[in-house]
Amino acid sequence: MMQRPRPTLLIFGAIGSLLLLNLVLPIANLLIQADWAHWTASLRDPRAGDALRTSALTSTITVAIMTLFGVPLGYVLARGRLPFKQLLISLVFLPMVVPGLAGGILLLLTFGPYGTLGGPLSAWNVALTGNPAGIVLAQLYVSSPFVIISALVAFTSVDPKLEMAAALLGDSQWQIFRRISLPLAWPGIAAGVTLAWIRALGEFGATMIVAYNPHTLPVYLWVKFESNGLKGALPVAFLLVVMAAVAVAISTLLGRLNKNESSTAVPGAVRGNLA
Repeated sequence: MMQRPRPTLLIFGAIGSLLLLNLVLPIANLLIQADWAHWTASLRDPRAGDALRTSALTSTITVAIMTLFGVPLGYVLARGRLPFKQLLISLVFLPMVVPGLAGGILLLLTFGPYGTLGGPLSAWNVALTGNPAGIVLAQLYVSSPFVIISALVAFTSVDPKLEMAAALLGDSQWQIFRRISLPLAWPGIAAGVTLAWIRALGEFGATMIVAYNPHTLPVYLWVKFESNGLKGALPVAFLLVVMAAVAVAISTLLGRLNKNESSTAVPGAVRGNLA
């Protein structure tokens, strides 16, 4: 016999549905008012293609750097006994709450042609702003915390007893990380990497300050809005929404696949040690 929904759940559902409506309605309205012929023609503009290629290239480089350095940092924060550990974690969170424009100013102060690091480099004709390198710097600043924090949470959720058992069986710390910790934590890390990629792809404020040219998709969206109004900006906004939706779908699929794979990772590792 089916149980009736509890009154508390009904009340919470009614309250939560208002927020859900606020999240879903703008996207649904975008699809309802779609002008496919105009949008397709607008996205064929060579400038739109250039912005798409710039965003795809820089965000891919950014994700590679974030993953290479962010996952080890997340592991150290999760397992290391560090002085001022909570302070370090708070510093990782900080770029997530700093407004993008303020972050761009900070980056310009550091890496700009007259900045602390950018000034000496400019003497060697090395420019870190006003070019794709500046875009990557801006994307790294705003999106790296997603990888680091997701890795921290994912590694923390791995049962330390499993790692201790592998150590007793003779595995080195690297082997434990590679064969147990990383496979079990990977679904959470993959989700964080996907969110970080979306955040990098959609970064606007810091990029506007550090590297207005070449245009990324968000900057091009702003240019179209300034020059052609809402109608001109809608095709680019739609493209960004589609790319975000695809990334979320991929993240969900990877999470399911890696969950099934990680369930056999520890038994496989233990059997390898016992063999």
